[in-house]
Amino acid sequence: MAASRGGNMDGGDRSREAGDEGWFLTLALGVSLLKCLLIPTYHSTDFEVHRNWLAITHSLPVSRWYYEATSEWTLDYPPFFAWFEYALSYVARYFDPEMLNVGNLSYASQNTILFQRFSVILTDVLFIYAAKQCCHCLSDKKDRRDLLERPSFILAALLLWNFGLLIVDHIHFQYNGFLSGIMLLSIARMFQKRHLESALLFAVLLNFKHIYLYVAPAYGIYLLRSYCFTANNPDGSIRWRSLSLLRFLALVIIVVFVFAVSFGPFIYLGQIPQVLSRLFPFKRGLCHAYWAPNFWALYNGADKALSAIAVKMQLLNPASVRTGSMTGGLVQEFEHRVLPSVTPMATLICTFLSILPSVVCLWLRPQGPRGFLRCLILCALSSFMFGWHVHEKAILLAILPLSLLAVSSAKDAGIYLILTTVGHFSLFPLLFTPQELPLKILLMATFTVFSFSTLKALFRKEGKLLTCLESFYISGLIPLELLCEIIYPLTAWQQHLPFIPLLLTSVYCALGIAYSWTRLYISTFRGPTVTLKKRQ
Repeated sequence: MAASRGGNMDGGDRSREAGDEGWFLTLALGVSLLKCLLIPTYHSTDFEVHRNWLAITHSLPVSRWYYEATSEWTLDYPPFFAWFEYALSYVARYFDPEMLNVGNLSYASQNTILFQRFSVILTDVLFIYAAKQCCHCLSDKKDRRDLLERPSFILAALLLWNFGLLIVDHIHFQYNGFLSGIMLLSIARMFQKRHLESALLFAVLLNFKHIYLYVAPAYGIYLLRSYCFTANNPDGSIRWRSLSLLRFLALVIIVVFVFAVSFGPFIYLGQIPQVLSRLFPFKRGLCHAYWAPNFWALYNGADKALSAIAVKMQLLNPASVRTGSMTGGLVQEFEHRVLPSVTPMATLICTFLSILPSVVCLWLRPQGPRGFLRCLILCALSSFMFGWHVHEKAILLAILPLSLLAVSSAKDAGIYLILTTVGHFSLFPLLFTPQELPLKILLMATFTVFSFSTLKALFRKEGKLLTCLESFYISGLIPLELLCEIIYPLTAWQQHLPFIPLLLTSVYCALGIAYSWTRLYISTFRGPTVTLKKRQ
């Protein structure tokens, strides 16, 4: 909206701020209504997972929470999430008390469905608030009349209407929205120089869901480098004498306090080994049932191809190649046939090495909060690329914060378009029922067209955001979807090799995500220009 010319500038600012409140509220209410319309859609086994956790925390004493195993979906999130389920259970009993019976496996009455769906929608209020705080961290140097060309409006839409969150939380069923809200709010507080509040929020987040350990190195290095050290030498190196012990102790106290509150009861009960065994189940195997599109998907695909070639050349005995070991859709350990098998320690080393350059760069050249944000995204993406038993949904840990950079830099916008399009497409196998096919295609097409059109308009003076080869690769998702969803199911191969569509989707998307990760690293070392501002 245009700024008022002349007159009282304070009045103009207030008018513009009221206009911002209007369109943001419209976006938030619109997506909330859409979430309500998605209530009747398919839900995955994660729905039963969380119903079972409601029952466990409500019906059993704390001492049995991490031991209960009536259902295969045992409690495997940190204590804060268990207490979150416990709090929800006291509301759930007014909807249908039978859902709180530990023995009612796969219980899904209409009232249970309504309660759990609305619990996700209502807790997303935190995500909406965090998205607004992130919009406040943008620097709008030009007052644009067209909303579709305003960075704050584009960012709000990219966050609130994110396709991945919509299908993962409100169809497939999970609680990623409010957890992502805590992360985004923590990032916003870092830009606002409210470091202790940012650290507190992140410590709380870790105790809700431990997958956020992926980005912990970015927080640790940045807070130590830019908050605890209060001065630099003229060449930009740290001045060791400027280390503030008071600030360092404040950070330590915050982290220790949060973890003590979270794990204290289980320390008292002597159950920490049991809790940790639930949080880190390394026997689940290298990959999830559907391979996350990362380096290990390419590695597994190469092993399958090489083993097939070896059998054709009579270098391998066909009986020794267990076709279902990696592609049977099961969560289990398996061995590669040609390439060396991968251990948890190997993935840990690969993840550490992939994260190391980004944290070293952050230490040597912090570049303020924007350097922290880039490091956070690289940590999330590196862990997704090389981690052990990575779920495909973890790609959202990189896509959501990258949205902030996408509206601030043309180069980052190009990376975002590739990563978000491919990353979201890789979530398609989560919704495998025929009735959800038109819905997921429509939702993703709408979000993708909006992303491309608005970012292209925002950076029209910068030239093309994608090269011809990058555009060609993204266009390849269309024939891939036609092959996987329509053509292949009609062939005779579907009966003998049902995992082929998932394999093709995983491997094809892994190429794009690996490319985005590489480009992001290159742009980080070249020092991209970002216009995010620090707010007091």
